[in-house]
Amino acid sequence: MSISENIQKIKSEIPEGVTLVAVSKTKPVSDIEQAYNSGHLIFGENKVQELVEKHDKLPKNIEWHMIGHLQTNKVKYITPFVSLIHGVDSEKLLKEIDKRAQQNNRIIDCLLQVHIAKESTKFGFSEKEIEEIIPKLESYKNVNIIGFMGMATFTENKIQIKEEFSLLSNIYNKHKQMNTLSMGMSGDYKIAISCESNMIRIGSTIFGNRNY
Repeated sequence: MSISENIQKIKSEIPEGVTLVAVSKTKPVSDIEQAYNSGHLIFGENKVQELVEKHDKLPKNIEWHMIGHLQTNKVKYITPFVSLIHGVDSEKLLKEIDKRAQQNNRIIDCLLQVHIAKESTKFGFSEKEIEEIIPKLESYKNVNIIGFMGMATFTENKIQIKEEFSLLSNIYNKHKQMNTLSMGMSGDYKIAISCESNMIRIGSTIFGNRNY
């Protein structure tokens, strides 16, 4: 199946109100153009340099999401154009995004990344840290926290994945001011949607296996 057919298939299977982020990391501009020409406008990248290069080469009505781990010293390169930053995993990063957004006269939508996986390699706030940071969010004038993002453990154990997604769903439901719950990738997005995810990040199911 073609890239555009893959996108249409996923869109036909997911409930209304679930946003599909096509994860185009490591993929050439020509692949993104195919997806774009099918009418898809939301793309996710996990490396700043690649995101900037693609933004420069592609149509300006694309909504770019930064979905990977973001280092504070690279924030300045994406603040002029990024639509949503998924992986805000520290207060230091939040302050830097706020500062750079202000310099660009923008208010940038962000998600707080919550550490739900059993793996220590994943980034994110603990549940306790989320409760501590929420009251401080009003002090950031150029950052708009619209919800949460999380990644489940990389495992075949669907019960464990569901437990982790359910944990994040419970945190999300405690904070009624939030409207976005970003969880679920190619291997587990159906479980994520069953746990109330309303934003999924799909790469290989759309574009085929990664080019590393």
